Amino acid sequence: MPGLVETPGPPPPPPAGPGFSVHSQKVELDVDFRTQRLKGKTDITIQPHSKELKTIKLNCRQCVLKRLNVEGKGPPLTYDDPYGLLKVPEAFTALQHHIVHQKVEPALGDAADGEISITLPKSVRIEEQDPFSTAAQRLLLAKSSVGSKRQTEDTAIPTAETATILKTAGAGDDARFTPIKIHVEFEILEFRDGLHFVGMEDGDTRYPHVYTRDTGSPRAASCIFPCVDDPMARCSWEISIRCPRTLGDAFEEPKPLTNGVNGHPKTNGILTNGVHNDSIDKEYSGLPLTEQDKALELTVICSGDLTDEIIDPQDDTRKTVSFSCATEIAPCHIGFAIGPFEHVDLSEFRDVDEDDKLGSNAFRVHGFCLPGRADEVRNTCFPLTRAIDFFTMQYGAFPFTSYKLCFVDDLVTDVADTAGFTLCSNRLLFPEDVLDPIDPVTRTLTHALASQWIGVNIIAKEPSDTWAIVGIAYYMTDQFLRKLSGNNEFRYKQKLAADEVYEQDLLRPSLYSLGSILHLDPGEIDFMALKAPLVLFILDKRLTKASSTIGMARIITRIFINAKTGDIENGAIDTAYFIKICERIGHLKLESFFQQWVYGAGCPHFSVTQRFNKKKLVVEMLIKQVQNDRLQTREIRPESFHREVEEDDKHIYVGQVAPVFTGPMTIRIHEADGTPYEHIVEIKEATTKFDIPYNTKYKRLKRSRRQKERAAAANGLNPNDENQDDVLLYCLGDVLQTDEEIGEWRLTDWSKDDEDRMSQESYEWIRMDADFEWICKMQLGMPPYMFVSQLQQDRDVVAQLESIQYLNSQKGHPLISTFLTRTLMDSRYFHGIRTSAATALAKCARDELDWIGLFHLEKVFQESFCLPKSPMTRSNDFSDRTSYLIQCAIPKAIADVRDNSGRSPMRARRFFVDKLKFNDNSNNDFSDAHYVSILLSCLAETLINRNLSNGLNYSFEDEDGEEEEFKRNALNEIERYRRIDEWISSYHNILSATAIDCLQRLIQNKVIPPKVVDILQYTHPSNADVLRLKAFRALVDLGMFRDTAIMKYVFFSLATDTSPYMRSEMLRLVSIGLGKIAIGDAKTEGSEQQQVAGGLIIEQEASTELRAADIARKQNVSDAVAALRKEVGDEEILQKAIWNAVTSPIISISEFAHLLDLCRLLFVPVSRMVVKLRYPRYWKAQHEGNGKLRFHHSDRVRTTPIHVIHPPPQPPAPPQQPQPPIQAPPPSAPRATPQQPSRTKQDSRRTSTMGPPRSRAHSISLSTSPTAQSPSLQPTPATAITTAAAASPPPPLHPTTTTSSSGPAQPPVPGRATVLKIGKRHSLAAAAAAHSSPSSSHTSTPPPLVLPPHPPPPPPPPPPTTADYAAAQGGLGQSPAGFRTFAMPAPEAAVGDFRVAAGAVDANVGGGAVAGAADFRVIGGDDAAGGMVEDFRSIGASARVDGDGDVAMVAGYEAGSPGIVVKAERASSASREWNGNGNGAGAGAGGGKRKRSANGGEAVDGKEKNIKKSRTPEKSKHSGEKPQLEKKKSFKLKLSSK
Repeated sequence: MPGLVETPGPPPPPPAGPGFSVHSQKVELDVDFRTQRLKGKTDITIQPHSKELKTIKLNCRQCVLKRLNVEGKGPPLTYDDPYGLLKVPEAFTALQHHIVHQKVEPALGDAADGEISITLPKSVRIEEQDPFSTAAQRLLLAKSSVGSKRQTEDTAIPTAETATILKTAGAGDDARFTPIKIHVEFEILEFRDGLHFVGMEDGDTRYPHVYTRDTGSPRAASCIFPCVDDPMARCSWEISIRCPRTLGDAFEEPKPLTNGVNGHPKTNGILTNGVHNDSIDKEYSGLPLTEQDKALELTVICSGDLTDEIIDPQDDTRKTVSFSCATEIAPCHIGFAIGPFEHVDLSEFRDVDEDDKLGSNAFRVHGFCLPGRADEVRNTCFPLTRAIDFFTMQYGAFPFTSYKLCFVDDLVTDVADTAGFTLCSNRLLFPEDVLDPIDPVTRTLTHALASQWIGVNIIAKEPSDTWAIVGIAYYMTDQFLRKLSGNNEFRYKQKLAADEVYEQDLLRPSLYSLGSILHLDPGEIDFMALKAPLVLFILDKRLTKASSTIGMARIITRIFINAKTGDIENGAIDTAYFIKICERIGHLKLESFFQQWVYGAGCPHFSVTQRFNKKKLVVEMLIKQVQNDRLQTREIRPESFHREVEEDDKHIYVGQVAPVFTGPMTIRIHEADGTPYEHIVEIKEATTKFDIPYNTKYKRLKRSRRQKERAAAANGLNPNDENQDDVLLYCLGDVLQTDEEIGEWRLTDWSKDDEDRMSQESYEWIRMDADFEWICKMQLGMPPYMFVSQLQQDRDVVAQLESIQYLNSQKGHPLISTFLTRTLMDSRYFHGIRTSAATALAKCARDELDWIGLFHLEKVFQESFCLPKSPMTRSNDFSDRTSYLIQCAIPKAIADVRDNSGRSPMRARRFFVDKLKFNDNSNNDFSDAHYVSILLSCLAETLINRNLSNGLNYSFEDEDGEEEEFKRNALNEIERYRRIDEWISSYHNILSATAIDCLQRLIQNKVIPPKVVDILQYTHPSNADVLRLKAFRALVDLGMFRDTAIMKYVFFSLATDTSPYMRSEMLRLVSIGLGKIAIGDAKTEGSEQQQVAGGLIIEQEASTELRAADIARKQNVSDAVAALRKEVGDEEILQKAIWNAVTSPIISISEFAHLLDLCRLLFVPVSRMVVKLRYPRYWKAQHEGNGKLRFHHSDRVRTTPIHVIHPPPQPPAPPQQPQPPIQAPPPSAPRATPQQPSRTKQDSRRTSTMGPPRSRAHSISLSTSPTAQSPSLQPTPATAITTAAAASPPPPLHPTTTTSSSGPAQPPVPGRATVLKIGKRHSLAAAAAAHSSPSSSHTSTPPPLVLPPHPPPPPPPPPPTTADYAAAQGGLGQSPAGFRTFAMPAPEAAVGDFRVAAGAVDANVGGGAVAGAADFRVIGGDDAAGGMVEDFRSIGASARVDGDGDVAMVAGYEAGSPGIVVKAERASSASREWNGNGNGAGAGAGGGKRKRSANGGEAVDGKEKNIKKSRTPEKSKHSGEKPQLEKKKSFKLKLSSK
């Protein structure tokens, strides 16, 4: 269509990145419940950015590729599945964690580098296409329709922006090149990530269902289907899911195939020949289902719009459900769930008027849940319809066509956000008779809805920009809750959140830096979710002050509009763009604001002083910023230990705290007449001094109605006369004012002196930061009576809370108790202020105050919730939620009451026992489980003795009488409710969970003896998850994590639990347990105590060094880690337990990485490992005739070393023949290298022809061909070893010396035999001859041999002589007739000497004169000077290999390393430590201790043990190849045969 696209200009340069963008993707999945497998195929349409595109990379994990083609052609490709790296070698232990971490580190990184690398076939060409062609127009319309699909329905987007949408859609020139289609067929046989199946295990009675897990996180989608798993790779989607039709069909045994053909897939348990796969049938056929359950229809819920649902025409037990998502979204925001879900239409809660008002923007809200929980969904999700309407009216239309929620089991997080669809945990559901979860659950679900606007539809451009996404989503959430719950609730929670931010934001990274480390610990995202919306809240306050029509709501709306119109590229915003929008709309420069609150860390601390100047009639104020004086150390908490360790390990730097925070501050002075006067002060310096003018010239107000009545009575006036001059401001807390009430409640009032002092004040009180524009700590120097006036006369809930906090920080006083009691009794106060007043009253419950605070708490509870003039409680009535919150707050305050010795008064203890005994909930419409839980917890708290003074208890009361009786009654009450919960389950088993918590606290404080078994029984997998986690947490808090049995059980539960939620929480508990050990909280009781006569316990004070070390480990991460390693780093049980969890086949890759991090935290890495060798077996020889012998293993195991028989002494070398130095191979003798596997014709004549290979046997051919200068040893089929005569070996450049116990060092003896043993099933990594004198006990290792660049060739050797050599006794038995060897003249006799001795073949390769280097050329050598001469010269040390064939683990023998001796000991299997660099050290399984000698040898029980043994190699894994030699970092010998 002409006119839709402007004429394109010159082609832009190709953008940096993958070189293409994803246009659309179609996915077809087939889910099998019985086998928990998935088959699928996908078509990915990509749009190249240039003609030069050669390689396409896709993300694909844990998949098995079946087929892949590009435009129908099979391309060259590579596929590296990172999940294959999770298979740890069996020989590894927790000490080799660093090796495993290096191997899997690429799998833990960013998913930008794809696992599938596709090289485009040459036949696939990328051509430019005409932008006005039909194909280009179709592609452009498809892209533009995404942004404008709902524009006519969106009231926030004017229709005039249509042209902008179309213009922006074609601005990228993506359609300049022809698109490419990639087709992939795949299968997933085992899931570690991606999908989670529930209810499939034996004994699991939950309804079976499956859903996508870890949605929204990187690398999540590629675990289910191949894609470009990048948040920036957004495209449109078509998804088809094939699954069973009913729950019974999902687990029904497959029907036999008819002639091997029907619609069944190959993995349905039936083989192609119609025979059942019994292993699959037996494993999945035992799921117990009733007939009613089998008939339940399986429902598929997925991101996008439902387009089709059809029954498979070839198999009526299966169906295919199709979805389409026209909005471009990232693969990580695709999610689905399959199960017997019930549908709940939540749109029915929308009023008819609202429906008419919204019109087409009244989006549908659907809820899905497992059978029987529909009513809980209606109760839990009731506010969501109002929330989506509020967001639509405030910020624009919903970005998708409808909104769906599905509640599932075992979800790790509470919610998982996908496009138009949110997966929710069943933990969020609660019935209508439960009150406590309302606030947190409503906020969680509202935030999930807000994340559809920003979080799914709009994403962060970089991880560091995540703060903006999180902050806007939570800001929107809080604005809706403000409308739902009221302004007081909103401001009260904002104030509490601001105080929490000030406490936590110490030595923490900035918000901007926090985005890149969110994966380290869940505490990072929690802190971001706490601080980011508060930063936007104070930004809104500053923008609103500049212009009342400008605020965050307008900025957020503009961002959403720009995302729809395409102004935000790819729907991704960054911090710079957000700042630009705020400055453009707010007409303010906000650089300093974002520098302080986003790019910086910390919060300001203001110290304010004021003085009234009567002469000038001004209030002189001084504001100082003292945040730099804040102590820059904080104690490590067990809950934050893992996070701080990870930040320290990753070198995450603390954010810079601004020395001066700048900005406007509103100061409100309530003058004498009660009129508030506001003054705005600009804070620009660390110290700000200014004067505020005073305005009041009238009489001051009376602080209460009581004061007014007293003043009127003193003057003889009527107190009710309205024509008085005194002004009385409306005042809260003016209850209990009559004389009778004052006497009954034991209330006090201001004294005469206090009233006179107050009357002299020129103003009532001062409010700093009255508009809540700062996240700070405000220290205001005002008299206490001004805070009381602020509490009673300021209607702002934040001001009231600040007054309560001030009174709570003061020492208890009857006057403070009076004001707090009146606040608690006045129903006009916000319930948060009343509950805060109840908590503060506990400070006034002291012995010296005659327990006035406790009296007031009991009095309030009696008046509000008990029968008149009786301590008997009324029947519970929780219909008034405010009253219910007060009823729960008062017991908590009473439980905090303590006397001077740290004990709870007996009257407070009896209060809880009476309330538990006489609790009546029969007439209540709501559950009292949470209320009873609070009473039980408070009762246990009163039994605990708090040593408040100095840690010592000076009370000598007799605890055998009344105290013990009360303790028994209290424990009986706790046990009674625990048993009630076993028969009648409470919500989330809260009563049992509370009983476990009470038991843990009582044991920890030594109130009762340890009862670990009672807690341990709740950790059984048959219990609910919340109970199991509570029990495990109790064990950790009790310090039982140091117990080896408990430690093993915790890691076993972690490694075997199929629930990802349980594994995630168990990992968190393990981190907490290790944190307690690190900071010293888990020390065994009594370690520093001494029991003396008389029952007294004297605690010995630690030394100064110990106290300093204890303080350091609580404040410094490195000291805590060092203390942790010192205490548990050497425990082998912990090493085995955590490594068993690492090697578990069910843990996810993130859990795998977390466990490796724990290993790195606990254990010092060791670059050696235990090598296990099998005992050797005896050899048997069989004479096959024609000079051939066949050697093979027998069943007899050798457990004793053999004795090497040395050949007779050889005649000395001719004196006239000097020994030249060691020479390199002549140029005419090429070495055999892996690139030259073939031999020459002359070489082939040197080796005799071998017979056919035999299984587990070897054949050795003895050749007497005149062309061969020595016999050849050629085993078949494992390897071929040729021994040939060589030149007379010259003395070594660095001769080996021997050290004997009886004399000085001796030179090596020429002709000393060297044993070479080749083991079964392995290639020999490094082997050379070891040379020493017969009496030597230690051999020093010479430095590496250095070859001259061009040495002269050695002189020719003398002709060999032939002699009969009979078989030694114990060898082959009867020596075959005619068996002869070549005995060479000295010094060559030891070079080619071949003999049979002691049942084995000894190939003495190499003469002692050259330290086993110069003549060791029989392996892979082509002539006398070739082979491994130069290789082993570069090593410069000899090696002896003793034992059987499993010596291939001698890998890592590097140049210059000492010699290796691997020796099998007398046991079922021998162990050997290998340090990875060529040095062996360790102990054998039997015999004495084994250690390395100085020369690289081996000593047993302090004596060197040099036992030589020769073995013939067995069959190699590869055949048809000639021996090759590889020279890399380590020398490995590949055994192969032709």
